[in-house]
Amino acid sequence: MLAIPSGLQTRFEAYLREKAVPIQLHGEYKKWLRYYLDFCQKYKFPPTRNGSLPPFIHKLQEKRQTEEKRREAVRAITLYYELVKQDSRLSEKPGPASAPPSRYLESNKKNRSFRETPSGSGTYQKSIPVPPKAQIPPVSRNPVPSTSPGFFHSQPANLPKKPIEPIRGTGTSWQDEYTRLANEIRVLHYSPKTLQTYRGWVRKFQAFVRSKPTADLTSEEVKGFLTFLAVKQKVSATTQNQAFNSLLFFYRHVLKKEFGKIDGVVRAKRKPYIPVVLSRKEIDNILRYLEPPFDLVVKLLYGCGLRLFECLGLRVQSLNFDAGILTVHDGKGQKDRTVPLPVKIIPELERQLDSLKELHKQDLDRKYAGVFLVNALEKKYKNAAREFVWQWFFPAKLLTVENRTGELRRYHLHETLVQKAIKQAVGKARITKRATAHTFRHSFASHLLQANYDIRTIQELLGHSDVRTTMIYTHTVKSVTIKEAKSPLDF
Repeated sequence: MLAIPSGLQTRFEAYLREKAVPIQLHGEYKKWLRYYLDFCQKYKFPPTRNGSLPPFIHKLQEKRQTEEKRREAVRAITLYYELVKQDSRLSEKPGPASAPPSRYLESNKKNRSFRETPSGSGTYQKSIPVPPKAQIPPVSRNPVPSTSPGFFHSQPANLPKKPIEPIRGTGTSWQDEYTRLANEIRVLHYSPKTLQTYRGWVRKFQAFVRSKPTADLTSEEVKGFLTFLAVKQKVSATTQNQAFNSLLFFYRHVLKKEFGKIDGVVRAKRKPYIPVVLSRKEIDNILRYLEPPFDLVVKLLYGCGLRLFECLGLRVQSLNFDAGILTVHDGKGQKDRTVPLPVKIIPELERQLDSLKELHKQDLDRKYAGVFLVNALEKKYKNAAREFVWQWFFPAKLLTVENRTGELRRYHLHETLVQKAIKQAVGKARITKRATAHTFRHSFASHLLQANYDIRTIQELLGHSDVRTTMIYTHTVKSVTIKEAKSPLDF
C-alpha cells in the first residue's frame, strides 16, 4: 500500500484543519487518500483528475464497503481535489508559494513511498509519476453522483487489468446522468435491484470510456465495451446480455439516443443451463443444521417455491391460515400470486406469529415509527407502518435509524444472513452439490414435476410469465413418459 508523500500529507492535514474537519476524522480521510493514490497507480488513473473518482468508488463497492464509508471516501478525495485546485492557483501567482500536490507525487530518487506487507514490516518503492500540472482540468466539487442507501450491489466483473489509454479532454462527471437514471427507474416502477444492476454497469462503462462526455457517446463505445467483456473479461453470455440491456436502457431513457445496429460485437457463447436440485433427504439433512428463524425460511423456500426476496418480504397479512394459502405480493415483475401453505409447518408458522405479537408490543412501547413500506403507501395510510398486519413475518433483530428523519424503524431479515446460514448448513451436512437459497425453489418445481403435476400448474405456482421458463425443470427429473403409441380404448 502506497504511503502519502510527506509534503502532500502535511498540506492535506493543514487543509483539513482549514476546512474545520473534526480531528477524529483526520486519520480516516488520510487513509482514503492513501487508498485512492494506490488505486490510481494500480489501474493507471491520473490521481489529480476528478474522472478517476467514480471508478475508485465503484472499486470500494466491489470490496463491500458500506454506504457511509463510501460517502466518507468521496468527501476525503473531494477535499484533495480542492487542495489541488487551490495550490495550482497559488503557484500561478508571483512570489513564493507552496508546491501543489501534483509535485509531491512526482517520481524521483529522493521521494520514496512505503509499501506495507502482511507481516507488519514493509518495503520502499518509488512513487508513481503523474501528468504535469498543465494537464490538470478544473475540479468539480461533486465528482461522483450521490448515492441512495440500499441501492448498491457488487457485480461479478472487475476493472480492466490493462485499461485503454485515457482520452484527451475527458474526466467529466456523470452526476446528472446517474440522477436521471434513478428517476427513470422509479418512474417505471422497476425494483431497487434493477437500479443496482443498471447503475453498476453504467459505472463500469464510464470507467471503460474514461468518463467521456455523454454527449459524445455513440454506439461504437458500446460495441467496444461488450467485446471487451467477452474477449478480455471472458464473462458469460448472461452477464454480457445484462450489460447490453443496462446500456440500452441508459441510452434510450437517459441519453435519449438510439443504439442503431450493433454489428461486429463478439458475443459470449451461451451454454445450456440445468439447475441444481436437491433430494428430499438432502433437504432434511440441511434443515438439521439450521437454527430459527433460518430453518423456517428454508421450509418456505422449498415448501412454497418462493424466491428469497419474496420470502423475506412476507408480512403478517400474507398468511391466511383459515384458507391455507400464502399470498406473495410484488413478486418478480410486480406480480402477485397465491401458493398453498404446507400443512406440516403450520404449527411453526403460528408460533412465529405469536412471537411477532410480543415483538410488536415491545416496539410500540419504544415509540418506534413502524416498518418500512413500499412507495407512497405510508402517505396514503398514515398509521399503516405501526399496524400489526403490516409487520414483517421475518423481522430484523435490531431497529434501524432512518438517515433522513432519525426515526427508529424495523426492516426485515437481511438476505446475506440467510445465505450465510444456508452455506454453513450445506457445509456441515456435507452436501456435494452447489446449493444456494434458490436451489430450494428449483427443488420445489422438480419434485412437483416428478410427482406428475401438470407443467401449467407448476408455472402458476412459480409465478413464471412464460411456460418455456418452467420447461427447464423437465431436464432435472427422469422421464417416466410411456412413449409407445397405444389407443386409449385399450387402457
